[in-house]
Amino acid sequence: MTYHPKSDFMRVMIERGYLADCTDYQGLDEALVKGVVPAYIGYDATAASLHVGHLLNIMMLRWLQKTGHKPITLMGGGTTKVGDPSFRADERPLLTPEKIDENIAGMKQVFARYLDYSDAPGGAIMLNNAEWLDHLNYLDFLRDIGRHFSVNRMLSFESVKSRLDREQSLSFLEFNYMILQAYDFLELNRRYGCLLQMGGSDQWGNIVNGIDLTRRVLDQEIYGLTSPLLTTSDGKKMGKSASGAVWLRGDMLSPYEFWQFWRNTTDADVGRFLKLYTDLPLEECTRLGALAGSEINAAKIILANEVTTLLHGAEAAQAAEATAREVFEKGGIGADLPTVALDVADVADGITAAQLFVRAGLSPSGKEAKRLIAEGGARVNDDPVLDAGHKFHAADFAEPLKLTAGKKRHALVTLG
Repeated sequence: MTYHPKSDFMRVMIERGYLADCTDYQGLDEALVKGVVPAYIGYDATAASLHVGHLLNIMMLRWLQKTGHKPITLMGGGTTKVGDPSFRADERPLLTPEKIDENIAGMKQVFARYLDYSDAPGGAIMLNNAEWLDHLNYLDFLRDIGRHFSVNRMLSFESVKSRLDREQSLSFLEFNYMILQAYDFLELNRRYGCLLQMGGSDQWGNIVNGIDLTRRVLDQEIYGLTSPLLTTSDGKKMGKSASGAVWLRGDMLSPYEFWQFWRNTTDADVGRFLKLYTDLPLEECTRLGALAGSEINAAKIILANEVTTLLHGAEAAQAAEATAREVFEKGGIGADLPTVALDVADVADGITAAQLFVRAGLSPSGKEAKRLIAEGGARVNDDPVLDAGHKFHAADFAEPLKLTAGKKRHALVTLG
């Protein structure tokens, strides 16, 4: 990146590693220097919570606000009814309006931890695109908006092309998604003076469509900025753990498990993750990321504490660290460990060791649990599990059982 920004926001984006591409570096930079820039990211309501994969873009909105600009979180109450086909091999399952509303309510809890939604000039606003999409007249929309889109050009976008090249079906419903997302940008510009859309680099085609449409219909100059699609240093998609998605809601993933996810960061990723996922000064992130040997573990604890504090609060971070210390250094049963309560009916005929690890969320399937046990990575109350078929009965749960998978993942199992 050779561009030297004048605005604080662009400087942060470049220096901390948030920036993959921008439609007009200089134009956007000058707009950011000139005054408050409203900018948005759209989130379709496909699940009851956001997950770690969304956190990079949430942090971009946070930095936007910290550098004096106005974040807009756009909830896709309308677009979720269609489903984004970008780089997907199949069509998303269609959700009911009630389920979409329920998911949006769950996602709102997360945003409030990172953004200030007050009435201040730079206060964030949350909108729902159902507000304008639900009441569109189909013929008017085709005539006024559809005529600005070239099917040839839409077919050339990588997100669509990759699906068609594999000869996988792309429904007309999904094909409309990029037109609706483009229309969102136009409406946000018209209603709120929004000048910038941000998103992951897989959204580049959708963002460019919105810019073109707004120029044609409103003759407005607006901008797009994308973030890199993150993978960890070992090539894995960021945000996935051995037991599934790393959710950002405490009732779906405990603060301890969230803390532990960050504590388990590989050495090579520590510095980069500190820059992307915390508010720590850049120099401090660089210093901590350069530590080696046993010292890097202290940097990982700082990373876990900082990220957990942002989402769940300082008390939750301190409790998670104390639990980890209790479990790892003293071999105890930490008070904050994730706990799974089984019903008496679950153990009436005994429950196998493999089933126990699946129920505790330490293994995604029975097959994986058996592999974990065969490789010597499973322990119950710190004793190795030698037989995946060994059965545990009600009497074995007189005290909570502490399950350990590998060196770093733990859970307690009790009988309800």
